[in-house]
Amino acid sequence: MYFSIGDFSKLTGLSIDTLRYYEKENLIRPERNKHNQRQYTEKDKTWIDFILRLKETAMPLREIQNYAKLRYAGDQTMKERLDMLHMHRESVLEKKKQLENNLKHLDQKIEIYEKANRSK
Repeated sequence: MYFSIGDFSKLTGLSIDTLRYYEKENLIRPERNKHNQRQYTEKDKTWIDFILRLKETAMPLREIQNYAKLRYAGDQTMKERLDMLHMHRESVLEKKKQLENNLKHLDQKIEIYEKANRSK
């Protein structure tokens, strides 16, 4: 099944402009029909979902572009992609640790204020 850019926009929740930008930045390469119109597939939807997860976990655009390039190059790049994902996972874990530490300090400050408010 193929989706037009408008239908794919609705399916993914991304604007048509964003989809065109992703194509311009070589993140996604939709097929084209005989009229040169983009034709998106379920595989494109799965790939977009993964791109969005990489973005949500703060992978820089340049790295996502490199990952996309490797992905489109085929299975011979799987080791490189795996290495990239391992490195990104470590980065996410470090950020998680930092966030948990910051949350701990916020909780301590909240506790101080709540105790001060109760004693008034």
